[in-house]
Amino acid sequence: MVAGFDRYFQGAPYFWDEDARADRSPGEFYQLDVEMSLVEQEEVFAAMEELFCRRAGEFSEWEVSPAPFLRIPYAGALCRFGTDKPDLHFGLEIEEVSGFFANSSFRLFRQVVEEGGVVRVLCVPALAQKPHSFLDSLDRFVRSLVGKGMAYLIFTEEGAEDPIASALSREEVEGLRGLSGAEACSALLLLAGQTSEDGTLAGKLRLHLADLLGLRQERAYRFCWIVDFPMYEWEEERGRVAFSHNSFSMPQVGMEGLERKPPSEILAHQYDIFCNGMDLSSGAILNHRPKDMNKAFEVAGSSREVVDEKFGGMFRAFQCGAPHHGGIAPGIDRIVMLLADEPNIREVIAFPLNQQGQDLLVGAPSPASARQVEELYLSVTTRFVGVGKGLTSLILACHPWQAARPDSSGLSSFGQRSRESAQRAFPRHWL
Repeated sequence: MVAGFDRYFQGAPYFWDEDARADRSPGEFYQLDVEMSLVEQEEVFAAMEELFCRRAGEFSEWEVSPAPFLRIPYAGALCRFGTDKPDLHFGLEIEEVSGFFANSSFRLFRQVVEEGGVVRVLCVPALAQKPHSFLDSLDRFVRSLVGKGMAYLIFTEEGAEDPIASALSREEVEGLRGLSGAEACSALLLLAGQTSEDGTLAGKLRLHLADLLGLRQERAYRFCWIVDFPMYEWEEERGRVAFSHNSFSMPQVGMEGLERKPPSEILAHQYDIFCNGMDLSSGAILNHRPKDMNKAFEVAGSSREVVDEKFGGMFRAFQCGAPHHGGIAPGIDRIVMLLADEPNIREVIAFPLNQQGQDLLVGAPSPASARQVEELYLSVTTRFVGVGKGLTSLILACHPWQAARPDSSGLSSFGQRSRESAQRAFPRHWL
């Protein structure tokens, strides 16, 4: 953008350090990197919606969400779906009923609300037709996640049934029924706890119910945008404010808001696109003003010197003048995975890595010989890391200013060049 390009796209490899899972390959993936000058968020959305609708229609017979895709604020997604990755294959939205229980005769929930917690409910149709053992299995599922159970209220043709119906007055039962829209043979599943904890738990229970009851619509792509991400979050481990997503996103409040607003109230021009609950891409309108960028990093505890040291190339380029611009980078592997209706991303990758980051076809990575390690001036340290059952990892550390041998003739020309390059690249005061 600084060089004067109006817009561009490219297929680019992206390297990351993330654990493998069904929709994520370890090490790297390919993305469709898109960037445009002088655009607002909705213009990026329009371009991507046309792309996804056309490609899905060309390579699949599944039903596709019509454009414009649903826009859901980040805070609203957490309240309605218990996650910022909503699966819109099915309804079953979460509702908050804390206000209803604020003055309720049900002491347990009233106490949670008085202490600043929340009560959420899932209204599940036709669940009253299931045996009590099914509801007991749901309670065990909830307990396995947080160590405490759930309450439920069943509505039959005759009225409400235990276990909590007896703790509520008739007026409260009818009020709760009207608030949730429960019909005959429905069941209300109630969860109480702290705000973030309860919302996440309700979201997991919602997905679990979809699996058990077969609620998801088949042969359909349901897209949505998540917008209005918080710019900052509180990092408990380090006791400080940190960026919650993309540190280069444009804050929605401008310089005045960065100076006056509490960090927790600042939103970013940051957005994600999801399909069937799968994260396809993140994007943002980028912060192209050097003063605003410095201030944004200052709020997160980084000085001008730190910004210049870590992101000097970008910062100096923006000082030369950069247009208002934004972009997005959908993951190509995940798009192919969806179009092919494959449950595991390894099925659409030519040379997939397993969960240990190994390519079993070619036997990579292979052990490095002692001479190779010596030529590159690397030291190999084996240590245990607290992941899973205690995986062993090899840590490679570069020591370019290691004392040189009196006789370096034993080094290959490549090894000699590596040492000389490292000595030029790493000043002594960095070590």
